[in-house]
Amino acid sequence: MRAVLLTAFGNPIDTLKFTEVPEPPPPGPGEVLVAMLFAPLDFSDLLVARGIYPVPLTLPSVIGNEGVGRVMAVGRGVTHVKAGDRVLAPLHGLTWAERALYPADRLFALPVGGDARQLAMAGINPPTAALLLSEYVDLKPGDWVVQNAANSGVGRSVIAFAKKRGLHTINLVRRPELVPELQAAGGDVVLVDGPDAPAYVKGAIGAASPRLGLDAIAGPSTQSLIRLLGPGGTAVLYSQLSREPAALDGRDLIFRRITVRGFWQGAPEFAAKLPAAMREGAELIIAGQIQVPIAGVYPLSAIKEAVAHAERGGKVLLQLQG
Repeated sequence: MRAVLLTAFGNPIDTLKFTEVPEPPPPGPGEVLVAMLFAPLDFSDLLVARGIYPVPLTLPSVIGNEGVGRVMAVGRGVTHVKAGDRVLAPLHGLTWAERALYPADRLFALPVGGDARQLAMAGINPPTAALLLSEYVDLKPGDWVVQNAANSGVGRSVIAFAKKRGLHTINLVRRPELVPELQAAGGDVVLVDGPDAPAYVKGAIGAASPRLGLDAIAGPSTQSLIRLLGPGGTAVLYSQLSREPAALDGRDLIFRRITVRGFWQGAPEFAAKLPAAMREGAELIIAGQIQVPIAGVYPLSAIKEAVAHAERGGKVLLQLQG
């Protein structure tokens, strides 16, 4: 079967190879054979390829952290999924191949309906958003949350989950053309990040203070986010898109009692919570409440072009069949 192999850690354009690999064996007891349909090319996938993401691999190896597929066959004892069901690959499921064999206890049947391309992105961003909103601050309906990179997959998922939970969002973006788009998606306050952001936010939400800040960028953006939190607020760093260390001002930690935490979906304490978060995210996608603009869809054979596109920006998918 066809797949993409990571042959060495380094520049993914140089080290990812489209090739033929052996077929998976038939599913044994408690196993499921899945024909993969679509898989995103995520920022975390590029970090895996560069050898700076904590996923143990023996090279050469198929990579791919998430994706959606259709069940081809199930092994003895598997009753909760059946041939024909669509399923999400488990986290770090090595999805950049036409077929994959997975433990059945890490799969569930997706609800009927919905765009398979959007569902391919349901394994990481929506559950990340769900957990970010529940695991660090005891938020109540009416509370405010502030986030940067609000136009990202996680950012759009945060908006959808927040609306479902009765929370309000302040959404920082870098381009003014994104403001009406995210307002239409349900963002309560959407603005271009900059020195005037605190005054704008104060005018928009009055005496309320955001209790939770979600940081995907790091670098100077961390401090820009923290300045919008109320005293005693919590900032959670879940990505590092700038590839720079998070900038902090010790006075915020000392005098404003700001707490800074880190989130990684692969941490063992989240494993039991992921299936429910994935299900909820998939339901929001099928309902049209989470929709991520897709910049390009490439066949496996065009992996180098796909990587180059992803490096330029925009959400890129791999089409794994046909």
